[in-house]
Amino acid sequence: MMNISLIAFAGSRRLAKGEALAVALAVKDAQDAGEEAPILIFDSTTGRPVDLDLRGTPDDIRARLEEDDPPDAPPKQRGPGRPKLGVVAREVTLLPRHWEWLSSQPGGASVMLRKLVDEARRSSEAQDRIREAREATYRFMVATAGNETDFEEASRALFAGEAARFAAFVELWPEDIREQVMELAEGAF
Repeated sequence: MMNISLIAFAGSRRLAKGEALAVALAVKDAQDAGEEAPILIFDSTTGRPVDLDLRGTPDDIRARLEEDDPPDAPPKQRGPGRPKLGVVAREVTLLPRHWEWLSSQPGGASVMLRKLVDEARRSSEAQDRIREAREATYRFMVATAGNETDFEEASRALFAGEAARFAAFVELWPEDIREQVMELAEGAF
């Protein structure tokens, strides 16, 4: 977890932004100083909430964050498959005609399915980035700005891809929240 970038808010005020340890220590300091506003921590890329264990000393916090990211940890075993290659076996449900076609392809069903997935990933890469940016922005907005003026309209503009309307709706939101929302939304339009 040490390698991810986080952002913490105390109410609508940005408390800290940066690498996980720095943000964790800033939040710990704020809590110890008696911060009264609720403190929320997010992954600054995905907009997902992050829960940090801030008990103990700064060294305790550092140790826990490093435990979450052991540098040379072997890959986790996930059951059947080829773990050294990163292959994971899962169930796929297809109609008989799909299985017939797949089994007639060079390399068999697994090879063809991997090729089809890779092709689909390449062809939808730009659309996927836009969708992910919109989802990250929306996740953050719901948690921090759900009660702000024009939240619903901003959400509609975000998912409709209307950048100018979106920016106009978030203009009156608290500055730190607005800045983070606009940063997350950069790839959404």
